[in-house]
Amino acid sequence: MPSDHLPEIGRPAGELLAELARLRDADLPVRGGQVTAYVYDTGREAVHDLAATAYAEMLEVNCLDPTAFPSVVALERQIVGAVADRLGGGSGVFTSGGTESIMLAVKAARDAHPVDGRPEIVLPATAHPAFHKAAHYLGLEVVHVPVDASFRADPAGTAAALSPRTVLVVASAPSYPHGVMDPVPEIAAIAASAGVRCHVDACVGGWVLPWLRDTGRDVPPFDLSVPGVTSLSCDLHKYGYAPKGASVVLFADESLRRHAYFASAGWPGYTVINAGVQSSRSAGPLGAAWATLNAIGAQGYRDLAGNAMRTAERLIAGVAEIPGLRVLGRPVVPLVAVTSDDPSLDVFVIADEARSRGWFFQPQLSYQGIPPNLHFTLTGVSDIDALLTALADATKAARAAGPPDVPSGLVEALATLDLDTVDDAGFAALLASVGVDLSNGGDPEMATVNAVLNALPPATREELLIRFLSALYT
Repeated sequence: MPSDHLPEIGRPAGELLAELARLRDADLPVRGGQVTAYVYDTGREAVHDLAATAYAEMLEVNCLDPTAFPSVVALERQIVGAVADRLGGGSGVFTSGGTESIMLAVKAARDAHPVDGRPEIVLPATAHPAFHKAAHYLGLEVVHVPVDASFRADPAGTAAALSPRTVLVVASAPSYPHGVMDPVPEIAAIAASAGVRCHVDACVGGWVLPWLRDTGRDVPPFDLSVPGVTSLSCDLHKYGYAPKGASVVLFADESLRRHAYFASAGWPGYTVINAGVQSSRSAGPLGAAWATLNAIGAQGYRDLAGNAMRTAERLIAGVAEIPGLRVLGRPVVPLVAVTSDDPSLDVFVIADEARSRGWFFQPQLSYQGIPPNLHFTLTGVSDIDALLTALADATKAARAAGPPDVPSGLVEALATLDLDTVDDAGFAALLASVGVDLSNGGDPEMATVNAVLNALPPATREELLIRFLSALYT
């Protein structure tokens, strides 16, 4: 029987693999396109199988010391070189994902530009939370810049936000929530004129925008070829279709890349020099990313990008035919956000209804006047006819069900609750009172929880989310 205790005698491989398969039963599917977030599927099984084989081949190779494992250097040079070739040049680092890429870009900017007092990073309101995480870890202060009615960062607001303590300005290409591009050339020029570095977050767009441009689509300038852009992050485990985690951070100047590194000689042990946040790490993702990039090739990426964008455009057109729904902004990549203008039609209920029909539509909470919405990441395997049918059916059911029934006074109680007085068991009981059972990893019916979170200020949301995660793993 499964146990939280380590077995005295090792269990048979077949039994362990069977248990893994059983545990996966409740997971969202990673193939087929019915999960419109988190996973990216080429629909090319041979590519995925090759990546898994390459991952296993490099699994036990340790990236900690590239002089011990020269294959790490060879693979990383090829991957970073291929990304730089498409994104304006520079040199870079292969990382575990967008958050680590962003962390290194923020560290490099901070270390390359010492200031008096606490350094600042200027972010549009739509910037990814990874920048907030990097600022939190690295001791920077976040200065927010508003976005306009189309959800693009405001250059004038960026200029006004600069101070003698600014070390980095950020633009998104595109921002994740709505798939729209910030005005990168304008923002980069403002940063350059102030002697400040500019990072472009192309984690989600970096490996789809160049291929869309190749197919003849109008893609605004955004990469290291833009004057003033000093670093850029691009995830290969998104539209590069490599297994997690695979990302690249590029630096226009190799001296800036060196500021991302960490070295320590203050102990009597082995030499410590790290290009990334992690020290020991498997070269599995590196091998898998290299195999994936080379197996798909440039023409393959053009085809996948074109298919995904056509799917997104069909979704946008289809949403216009569903009463009460509309698309936010004008996406330039296959990311689409859909909101409701009908008070009787709640997007969180739509998400639950879709989940009951085998689809996952990612809920996004309201923020600074941007309404709550559902996020869709489309790929070349997304079955748009089936997706639109599921969306229409879920919308019809949500309209019939009405908005979630939030217990009277719950929002007010949570807003004033001292969470330090509640242990994890007590918090789990609180969640159970609104229909969320954590005993099996959480209940997929989350409309009430999302409605409650949506009614609370961001700081309170964060406190509750931390408690949710703690209770979930307890």
